[in-house]
Amino acid sequence: MTTQNSQNTTAHVIVKALAAQGVCRLFAVAGESYLALLDALVDAQDHLEVITCRHEANAANMAEATGKLTGRPGVVMVTRGPGALHASIALHTAQQDATPMVMLVGQIATQDVGRNAFQELDYTQVFGSICKAVLVCDPRRVGEIMARAFKVAMEGRPGPVLVTLPEDVLEVASNPVVWPAVARSRSALSALEVAEITRLLTEAHKPLLWIGGSGWDADGLAAVRRLAEHTQSVVVSGFRRKDLFDNHHPQYVGECGFSVTPAVEHALRDCDLWLVLGSALGDVETGGYTRLTVEQSVHRVVHIAMDPSDVGRVFPVKLGACADLNTATQQLAQAVPAAASAERQRFVADLKALYQSTLAPTPIVGQVHLGEVYRMLRQRLAPQSIVCNGAGNYAAWLHRYFEHRQFPTQLAPQSGAMGYGLGAGIAAALEFPDRAVVIVAGDGCFTMASSDLVTAARCPNVLILVVNNGIYGTIRMHQAARFPGRPMATDLHNPDFVAMAQAAGLRGFRVTATAEFEAVLNQALESGPALIELVTDRRDILPGKILDH
Repeated sequence: MTTQNSQNTTAHVIVKALAAQGVCRLFAVAGESYLALLDALVDAQDHLEVITCRHEANAANMAEATGKLTGRPGVVMVTRGPGALHASIALHTAQQDATPMVMLVGQIATQDVGRNAFQELDYTQVFGSICKAVLVCDPRRVGEIMARAFKVAMEGRPGPVLVTLPEDVLEVASNPVVWPAVARSRSALSALEVAEITRLLTEAHKPLLWIGGSGWDADGLAAVRRLAEHTQSVVVSGFRRKDLFDNHHPQYVGECGFSVTPAVEHALRDCDLWLVLGSALGDVETGGYTRLTVEQSVHRVVHIAMDPSDVGRVFPVKLGACADLNTATQQLAQAVPAAASAERQRFVADLKALYQSTLAPTPIVGQVHLGEVYRMLRQRLAPQSIVCNGAGNYAAWLHRYFEHRQFPTQLAPQSGAMGYGLGAGIAAALEFPDRAVVIVAGDGCFTMASSDLVTAARCPNVLILVVNNGIYGTIRMHQAARFPGRPMATDLHNPDFVAMAQAAGLRGFRVTATAEFEAVLNQALESGPALIELVTDRRDILPGKILDH
């Protein structure tokens, strides 16, 4: 054994390995099961910042959001048992959203495994279905294990990796060698695949580019834009991936989410070739697997994904390929010739006009129109501003009316995790301190995460919008449809959100009419961090839909 302050303990090598992988920020809720690691972090605080959080779910959401923003794993550190289980929701989000993430979790002493010791969990059994790997720290192989965690998290379809840290090994002498930063493999399309996809795009009458998934970078997205322009294709984005393509571009017509606009509906019906880039063609994007049939997919769909298991998972395809999305799109952008087609041009222009018509505010019965709120928000914010949200009907208004101009500016969980927005926004504010970060949350969504409102107070570039309609809106809507006149367990008795904000160190505002919002928004953005409560009518449940019960 070595002393706790020695520089070659397992704990110190773990911290050095994090630095070698480029980690500059670690999100944590302290626990006794990794005290030695905390001690090692003291020696690294000049280059590795520890963000102390109030709840493991928020800390883990911050790590997941960091992975979305940077393309490299965000790292969260939690204590064993309850701490790990609190953080599990973010592991599920990372798995569903294909986000690289590493979670370090304390573990009982090696000699106590299997004895039902205090806070014992079998991490492989508990987390095996949502993590790409569950690794155990070994003092003899620390550098290798940490590098492997990062490599597995990024490789193929990105996702979460869990590393357990048995408390008895952290102070053991360890090999101080750490591995250099790992990188994603950049697999390419074959020449035959490039040629065949080029032929199909050239011969199609009305091609569609469907862009989604994760792992994108600036070069890949620039190539997508060139490819779309060369082929005069209609462009749609996958669920909660609107920031992958400029929404103002004349060829962008909307998002495939829980609902689709008439423009997207027409595009999916009329386009004779779909080039799907990254999206998995899953449940939400295909409307519960109903927006596409097997007969259509086998003739229309060309699917490129990062992992072979995603290609043709639900629908057979005309052509499937596994490749790095950025490499593949650059290959295609270079290979596909620019061609003018009056038919394609008219088709795209008509769909764009139809898309723009859906940005007009729908009638409401209340005093605060969320469509107008988000219109003012997108006009006021710089294009690089980041907007975050969790889950709930309030998000449908945001995704319909807020347009994204560049990447990365959208943090939204495809997993549908409530409470996500606050942690994600804190991570974004820390990663990009020169950008405005707006967190949008419903009253139920926000209170699931509000323990870290005090953490948000350290970020002057944060603005929180709390949409307060006094109900769990999504469930109330489904109740009204299936059991009209019988609401149950969906009314919320909320705290004073303005007072909460002020108590945590933020400026607080309340908006009860649309006309008040613009002036309040300007005040909030000029003097952040701030929170604006938007008091909405529960009957304004979705754009164009009034709740009767």
